[in-house]
Amino acid sequence: MPSVSRTARFSAVVEEVTTTNGATASMEMPTAWECDEEAECVEVPACNDEECRTTLDVRIHSKWYDLSGWRKAHPAGAHWIDWYDGRDATEVMDAFHSAKGREMYKRLPASAPDTAAVLEASTAPYSQTELNFRKLRAELEEDGWWNRDFVHEGTLLAIWTSLFVGATLTVESAPPLSCFLLGLTMTNAGWLGHDYIHGIDKFANFMRPFAAVAAGLGPTWWSDKHNKHHALTNEMGVDEDIATDPFLFPYAPDPENDSPLRKIQHLIFFIPFSALFALWRVDTLQVAVNGVEEKRPDAKNELWYLLAHYAVLLTIFPLQVWVPAVFLSGLMSALIVTPTHQSEEFFEEYQPDWVTAQFQSTRNAVTTNPFSEWLWGGMQYQLEHHLFPSMPRSKYPLLRPILQKFADENNVPGGYRESGEFEILYMNWDLYRKVAEADPVPGAPYSRGNGQLGAIDMQGGVAAGGVGLGKLM
Repeated sequence: MPSVSRTARFSAVVEEVTTTNGATASMEMPTAWECDEEAECVEVPACNDEECRTTLDVRIHSKWYDLSGWRKAHPAGAHWIDWYDGRDATEVMDAFHSAKGREMYKRLPASAPDTAAVLEASTAPYSQTELNFRKLRAELEEDGWWNRDFVHEGTLLAIWTSLFVGATLTVESAPPLSCFLLGLTMTNAGWLGHDYIHGIDKFANFMRPFAAVAAGLGPTWWSDKHNKHHALTNEMGVDEDIATDPFLFPYAPDPENDSPLRKIQHLIFFIPFSALFALWRVDTLQVAVNGVEEKRPDAKNELWYLLAHYAVLLTIFPLQVWVPAVFLSGLMSALIVTPTHQSEEFFEEYQPDWVTAQFQSTRNAVTTNPFSEWLWGGMQYQLEHHLFPSMPRSKYPLLRPILQKFADENNVPGGYRESGEFEILYMNWDLYRKVAEADPVPGAPYSRGNGQLGAIDMQGGVAAGGVGLGKLM
C-alpha cells in the first residue's frame, strides 16, 4: 500500500488482510470523497497504486468542508477550490454563486472534527465588518436588488446594435468613422458581456455567450481571470490585473525583475493599454482550445461562438478597419479598468477580511456627462461591482449611498473612495510616473508570485510565465 502523507487526514474503513502466517487481521484503509456536479458525494478509497489523496478544507459560513472530492466537478474549475485550501471562502461563495449553488455546498462532506479544530484555531475570525456586510447582502437580496430592469437592458443592447450597424454601413464610405464606431462597439460589447458573465439570473445565463459572439472574449477565460481578480484583488503575485510588467509597473520591482521600459512607462503607457484587447483575444482562444481538450463545461460551444465572431468580423470589415478598432477598444477599456485599482492599496499577503480589502483596493470614478456614464460601462461604480459582482449594473447608482453609509458606520479604513473621472486618470498616470522615477527595491514581491496559494506562476494558465505584451514578445 502506498504511503500516506503525515499531514493528510482521512475517514477510514476497516478491511481484513491476510498476514504472512496465514492469520487474518484488520487494518484501516483511508477513504476520501468523490462528488458529482450536483454535490452528491460518496466515499471512495483515498489511495491508488501510487499515492493517497489528501483533504482540501475550506470554511464557508463558519463550517469547514472537505472539498477534495468536489474540486474536479466544480463548474468553474478545480483551481478555484485549491486557492482556498485552509482559508475562508464565505464572501467569494456568496458573491459569485446563485441561490442554487449556495445551497449545493451544504451537501458537501464536513471536514474531520480534529482537522476543523486545528484550522479554525489558525484562521482569522470574522470581523464585524464582514458580519455586517452579510446582513446588508441578505437585506438587498430580500428587497429584490438582483431583479433585472429589462428596459435598461433593452436600451443598452439597442445602443450596441446601433453602433454595429453604423460601423457596417460606413465601412466603405467612411473607414475612419467605421473604425471608431467598431471600437465603441467592441468596448460596449465587453461591458455588456461582463455583466452577463457575472450574472446569476436566467437572462444572464441566456446572454452568457454574448461576449464571445460580440467581442471575441470567451466566458471561460473571463471567469478564470476576472473572477480571480475579484476574489484576490490587488494581491501581489496573484492578481493578474496588476501583473502588467515589463511594460507597466504599478510598484517598484526587485532589481532582478526590473525592465528598462519602466523608466519611460508614463510616456508610453498608451501603447500597452492599446494592446489590451488584442492580448485578451489571444488568451481567450488559447483558453477555449485548452477547455475543449480538458472537457470543461460548454467549451465546444464557446469555441464555436468565437469562430462565429471572427467569421462575421472578417467578412464585413477589412483589416484596416477592424485591427485599429481592436487597439482603440483596448485603449478605451484600459483607461477605464486600470485606474480604479492601481492607485489604491496593494497587498503582499492574503487578506482574510475580503470586504475591507475591497474598500481599500478600489476607487470609483464620478463621471461628468451622459456619454461618459455610458462609456464607463458600470465600471465607474467599481466598488459596488466588486462587492456585488452578480448584481445587474443598473442597480449600482442606487447602491452608492448605501455603501457610503456602510463605510461610515463600520469605520472602514479610507472609507468610500471616489474621484472625478479625469482626476482618477491623472492619479493612475502619476503613479506610473512616480514608479518610473523610483529606484528598484530589493526584495519587492514578484508580480507572478512566490509559490503562495493562487500565485500566477503556479496556476498553469495563460498568465503563467508572463502577462501582457511581455509574454508575446
